[in-house]
Amino acid sequence: MRRKESLKRLLILGLSFLGIILVTLLYAYTWIEQYHQRYIYNVKLFFWGHILMVFVYFVLLFFFNTTYGGMKVGYLKPMDVFFSQVFSLLCVNVITYMQLSLMEVKLVWMKGILWMTVEQILFSLVWTYLCNFVYRKAFPPRDLFLIHGDRSIADITRKFASRPDKYKVVKTAHINEGISWIKGEILQGKMAVVLWDIPTPDRNVLLKFCYSKSIRVYMMPKITDVLVKGADQLHLFDTPILLSREVSLKIEQRIAKRLIDIFCSLVLLIISLPIQIITAILIKAYDKGPVLYKQIRCTEGEREFEILKFRSMRVDAEKDGVARLAAKNDDRITPIGKFIRTVRIDELPQLYNILKGDMSFIGPRPERPEIIAQYMEEMPEFALRMKVKAGLAGYAQVYGKYNTTPYDKLKLDLSYIENYSLWMDIKLMLLTLKILFKPESTEGVEGSQTTAMK
Repeated sequence: MRRKESLKRLLILGLSFLGIILVTLLYAYTWIEQYHQRYIYNVKLFFWGHILMVFVYFVLLFFFNTTYGGMKVGYLKPMDVFFSQVFSLLCVNVITYMQLSLMEVKLVWMKGILWMTVEQILFSLVWTYLCNFVYRKAFPPRDLFLIHGDRSIADITRKFASRPDKYKVVKTAHINEGISWIKGEILQGKMAVVLWDIPTPDRNVLLKFCYSKSIRVYMMPKITDVLVKGADQLHLFDTPILLSREVSLKIEQRIAKRLIDIFCSLVLLIISLPIQIITAILIKAYDKGPVLYKQIRCTEGEREFEILKFRSMRVDAEKDGVARLAAKNDDRITPIGKFIRTVRIDELPQLYNILKGDMSFIGPRPERPEIIAQYMEEMPEFALRMKVKAGLAGYAQVYGKYNTTPYDKLKLDLSYIENYSLWMDIKLMLLTLKILFKPESTEGVEGSQTTAMK
C-alpha cells in the first residue's frame, strides 16, 4: 500500500513538473526568438542571462500553480486543474509582460505574449486531460467503507458520488453493528475507511485501530476537532501539552492585517471607481430605485454594522420583512443584478466597509442578526466565528460553495480562525481571484436551504 501511494505521489509530481517545464519552454522560445532579438533594445543578455529569465518564469509559474491547484492532477477534477493552470498562466504572463516593459521602459509589443498565452492554454488543455487519463488508468477509484451513526448518510454519499473517478462507496455500516464486527470487516475488505458522525469514543477506537494497521481513514471533523487542530503544542514538561488560546489573533497580526486592509482597499477603490460609476448609472436607469443596498450585519464580537452592496434585487424583494437568501433562479434578481452578482461587482461597495474598519478583506462572511439567532438555536458554536472581524471573502467561500451547509461553513471558518497567519490571508486573497470566475461560487441555495449561511 505504501509503495503504491509513493508511486502515485511520484506520478503526480512528475506529470505536473513536466507540464510546467514544457510550458516554460514555450516562454523561452518567445523570449529569445521574438522579444530579445526584435523588441528589447535596452537590455542584451547572454547565456546565463537567458537562463535567469527562464528560471524566474518557471518559479512564478510553479508558485501560482501550487497556490491555485494547477498541480493537483487526480486530486481535483480535470476541468478544475485546467482552470487553475489557465488562471496561473494569466497571472504569470501579465507579470512577465510588465517585466519586459520595464526592461524597455515602455509598453512592448503585446502580440507575442498573447499568442504565447493562447498556445500555452491549448497545451494545458491537452496535457491536463492526458495526465488525467494516465492517472485514472494507473489508479482506479478507491473503494470506501462508510461507517456512520444516526445522522443521515445522504449528504456524505452524494459528495463522494460527485467524484466517481476517485472514490467509490462499496459498503456502509451503522456503528451499532459493533466495534468487533466492524474491525473484522475493515481487515477483510481491504478498503479505506470513512468515519461519518459517530460517537467520539467509538471513533477514537476505530481511528487507532486503522492507524495501527496502516489503513487510510477519511474523517469528517467535529467542531472540537477543528479547535484542537489549531492549538499550539508546548513542551513545558515531559508530556505534550496543547494550548488553545482565548485570543484568536495576536496584536502584531491584527496590526499587520489592518494595514493590509487599508492599503488594498484604497488601491482597489481607485482602480474600480469607473466600474462603480457605470454600475450605479445602470442600476438607477433600470428602475429608478436606490443604487446601494444597506443591511445590518454582525462582525467581531457580534457588533452590528451597516453593510453596503450594489442593489441586485427588486426594491420590494423583502417587502414582507422576512430575511431570505437568494435561491436558484430567484425572480427577485433584476437582469442587471444577475450580471453584477455573477462577476461580483455588487460586492465593491464593501471596500468602504473595509476602509472604515467594520470588515476585513479575509474573514468569515458577516451575517444578519436574525439569521445568526436562528443558527444559534441549533448550533450555539456559531458564535465562535465572530471571534474575528467579518470579511469580504473567507476560507468558507474559497473552499466551500454558496450552498454549502451552515455547519460545514462554520467548520471552515473556524479552521481559518484557529490556524490564522498572514500568509494564509495572502493565499486566500489570491484564491478569491480564482473563484470569482467559477459559477458554482455564486449559485443560489436550494429552496430548502434558503436560510443557509451566505
